[in-house]
Amino acid sequence: MLDYHNEPHGVYLMIDNKSFFASIESVQRGIDPLDSVLLVMAEHENNGSGLVVATSPLAKKHFGIRNVDRGYKVPNDARLLTVPPRLALYRQKNRQINQIFRRYADADHWWPYSIDESILDLSDTWSFFGATPEKAAATIQRTVFEELGLRTTVGIGENPLQAKLALDLFAKHAPNFQGRLSYHDFAARIWPRHDLTNIWSIGKKTATKLNHLGINSVGDLAHTDPHWLKHEFGVAGTHLYALAWGIDRTDLSIRLTPKNPSWSSSQVMPKDLSHQKDIEQGIIKVANDVIDRLSRHHQKAGRIRLGLGYANGVTDKNGRTSYSHEMTIEPTAERKLLIDHLLGIFHQAWSGAAVRNISVALSRLSDANTQQISLF
Repeated sequence: MLDYHNEPHGVYLMIDNKSFFASIESVQRGIDPLDSVLLVMAEHENNGSGLVVATSPLAKKHFGIRNVDRGYKVPNDARLLTVPPRLALYRQKNRQINQIFRRYADADHWWPYSIDESILDLSDTWSFFGATPEKAAATIQRTVFEELGLRTTVGIGENPLQAKLALDLFAKHAPNFQGRLSYHDFAARIWPRHDLTNIWSIGKKTATKLNHLGINSVGDLAHTDPHWLKHEFGVAGTHLYALAWGIDRTDLSIRLTPKNPSWSSSQVMPKDLSHQKDIEQGIIKVANDVIDRLSRHHQKAGRIRLGLGYANGVTDKNGRTSYSHEMTIEPTAERKLLIDHLLGIFHQAWSGAAVRNISVALSRLSDANTQQISLF
């Protein structure tokens, strides 16, 4: 066994909003998320060609519906409530949830991991909120439910990795929606697992390669020479070895700034868009969503990108099933100017192919209050 003495021994909570989008839609309709049979699908009507964005726990259990299933797989059953996605609402609820989390952890000990997951470092403060870390977590769960009606699951660990694995592998199936891992029990509970793709950060390709190398369980991985793993997988091999031993030295107070930060959004349209006006309206809708985020952060963009995904089975005159193009612009936050640039890209590229997916990205961000002087 490795010596864990010098590893960080904290109390970390990885909190997940259970079936987030579907739960929000259920609460908006006065339904407890655990009693709801609801799915969020990216179309206004179930015409068989939509995309499932989110499902409630009972919809998964009774109908076997999974996220990203196509609409034609959704059964025509009166018990199923199908609703369209509302991304602005989901972001609003995410902000409200994280405002609750900030009551329990300051900025240096809180990190929004994704739109439905956040990490809290309560190493020095958990005892203020409960007699045990589990009771402190229950206090947070209860607060979110009482104020927003949403159910949360919590993984508890001595570092963020353990908290994430406790969440994914144990909390989601526990009666109290909690799971806990520590250095003490990590080997006994994680090493026997052969379902490598269910282990956070191990994808299908990595799992397949590990299997081909004779590594079929987390325990096998833990007992593989780390130098050989690094030779086979590069730096990722070192991370795999640390993962197998439950080691993570992440410090939430150290924030890495992306080299090329951006704002983006991609949406599946309710139906195939064949007419120019309809596609333009779709672009404007997605663009407004991204520009809203740019405005809220008081930024301007110096580069824009438009992506178009064509309808199923459709190709353009060049035989492509999708198209994307980006261009550098004079940094601006003006909504009309940004939209005009995006529509310009569309008009230049579109050859009549029906569009089903639209994506917009704004990058090369800068403070909206700064002014750049052009010499040309």
